[in-house]
Amino acid sequence: MRYTDEAGPSSDSVLADLDAAALSYATALSDGPDGQRALLRDRFVAECLPFAGRMARRYRGRGEPLDDLEQVARMGLVKAIDRYDPERGSFTAYAVMTISGELKRHFRDTTWAVHVPRRVQDLTLEVNRVRMDLTASLSRPPAIAEIADRLGATVEDVTEAVVSSAGHSPISLNAPTMGTDGAAELGELLGDVDRDLEAVDDSITVAELLLRLPARERTMLMMRFHGNHTQADIAAELGISQMHVSRTLTRTLAWLREAMISDTIPRWHGAGVPSESLAMRVSTCRTADGITVRIIGEVDRDSADRLRAGLLHAVRAAAGLGRLTIDLTNMPLIDAAGLAVLTEAAELAEPPLQLVGVQRYVAKVLAVAGLDSHVADRP
Repeated sequence: MRYTDEAGPSSDSVLADLDAAALSYATALSDGPDGQRALLRDRFVAECLPFAGRMARRYRGRGEPLDDLEQVARMGLVKAIDRYDPERGSFTAYAVMTISGELKRHFRDTTWAVHVPRRVQDLTLEVNRVRMDLTASLSRPPAIAEIADRLGATVEDVTEAVVSSAGHSPISLNAPTMGTDGAAELGELLGDVDRDLEAVDDSITVAELLLRLPARERTMLMMRFHGNHTQADIAAELGISQMHVSRTLTRTLAWLREAMISDTIPRWHGAGVPSESLAMRVSTCRTADGITVRIIGEVDRDSADRLRAGLLHAVRAAAGLGRLTIDLTNMPLIDAAGLAVLTEAAELAEPPLQLVGVQRYVAKVLAVAGLDSHVADRP
């Protein structure tokens, strides 16, 4: 191409030999007036645009639009033209290096979805190139060690490059899964049900209920279930008997279970009451229908004998006065020994005795012992 001071280029607008065109451009630029420099540059850039397009098409098929690649290649072309010095060699070679560098920099800096160090990015490109070459020569996919041997790199570096390559174009979590016709997304297939999340509501409820318990009961629960102490350890720490610890934990857990499933929080029997007042007591009174026995406190093997004496006396007294009624309103706990006493009294009473004021968790124990048929509403 021959550059002149005229408004447009000569009729021979496209030259195959860019080196000759570059020399002609450099000569015209040095000999021409300063006012024509911008026009000469624009003409030479327009002449070289097809060359930049061919360079851009070498990198197509790598996930980037061809229009973007051509834009980057043209920017590299302008840089090559502005920095071109005829005394330093071929323009074509210099332009190839400059445009290729711009294209590689574009892939390195803008096309990775996840930030990866430049060293790993460059190694990833080399690993992909060597993998294709080895696959063609070996007729099989190459091993990591074979790629590392060809590149002169370590297996660890090649493995890091292979893993990092997944960060170039990750699959969207909103991508439709194969074979579902878009009915499901990839993100719906990842992860698992968080069982701990389902227990959040229960954990919050239990935490609020624990604040309603006396300090001693809270301490026992913490030592047993958080500190993993045995009942004997708790008893030694608090200076009470192991049986008392067992009864207290049973009563506390029963109250927590009832509170968890109830719409209203049940009354805590024993809250603010000294432990001595929880000792079992039996009182008997005459009513219009017969004899009523009131049991106050917990019934276990230590207090079962006292309960037996009181109930047998009441059974004999009620024989000529009417029905025997046992009021369990203030009995929060009963064990096997106490159930045996109630069963014995039920067998001896005539007419059959009735149980009133039964708490919910005590009623479950009575049902297991077969005494639920004697439970009646409180008169």
